[in-house]
Amino acid sequence: MMTQDDLTAAQADATRWRYGFLVVVAGIVAVLVAFGAAVFATREFAALFSGVAGVVGTIIGAYFGVQAGQSGKARVEAELAKSQEMVVRLAAYVGTQNAPRVIDEVLGRRRS
Repeated sequence: MMTQDDLTAAQADATRWRYGFLVVVAGIVAVLVAFGAAVFATREFAALFSGVAGVVGTIIGAYFGVQAGQSGKARVEAELAKSQEMVVRLAAYVGTQNAPRVIDEVLGRRRS
C-alpha cells in the first residue's frame, strides 16, 4: 500500500516525465521545421543536417539526464526521510539519561 507521500511523489514523477516529453517533442519539431526551411532556402542538406543532429542529440540527452537525476534525487530524499524517522524513534527510545553513553558506544568518543 502506498502512503500519501509516495502517491504524491509518483504523480509528480509521472507529470514531470509527461510534460518533459512534450517539451522535448516540441523542441525537436521546431528544430526540424527550421531545418526544413533552411534546406528549402539554401539547398544545402548535408551541412545543415549535421547541425540538426547535434541539436536534437543535445535536447534528448539533456532530457534523459535531467529525468535520471530527478529520479535519483527523489529516491535519496525518500530514504533520508525514512532514516530521519528511525533516528527520531531511536532517540525517543534511548531517552536523555542514556543518550551520551549510547552515542559514545555507536560513534566513539568525541574529540575536543
